[in-house]
Amino acid sequence: MEQTADALVASLEQRLAALTFAERSADEVTQLVLEEIVAWGRERGWRVYRRAASVAKLPPPMDKQHSYVDVALARPDGRPVVIEIDHTDRRRTVDKLLEEAAAGRIAVWVRWSGRAIAEPPAPVRLVALSVTSSRGLHSRRPELPVPSHSATDLGDAEQADLF
Repeated sequence: MEQTADALVASLEQRLAALTFAERSADEVTQLVLEEIVAWGRERGWRVYRRAASVAKLPPPMDKQHSYVDVALARPDGRPVVIEIDHTDRRRTVDKLLEEAAAGRIAVWVRWSGRAIAEPPAPVRLVALSVTSSRGLHSRRPELPVPSHSATDLGDAEQADLF
């Protein structure tokens, strides 16, 4: 039974939401995201291809060659999935993913950034990861729940002077 594109993207979003790191370069963050996607695909029993040939051709003068996608997933029970990972908003990536979707694949753009991430045109799916950036290094900390406060009534309590 084929998993819907929405369910597939929700599963990937959930997996990547748990990803944390501190003070990593852009290349290191992209590699961490890539490794997490590869592990996610393999855990589902899918064939995983890194840097897989895309249906999209490169722009001239290299238009006889194909472009590549960061990850391709072959699923025995559904359409193939292609995933691109970026921290910038690249029109070339959108065009490539639109071509992949037109060829029958589920096209997913995993974007990580400290800025607002615009939604790509349908049918390209977006998985957005918010990061913080400082001095060219990027971090993603876990979302911690708000701490619970004591239920004790402190109505008539006095605070002792600390001096």
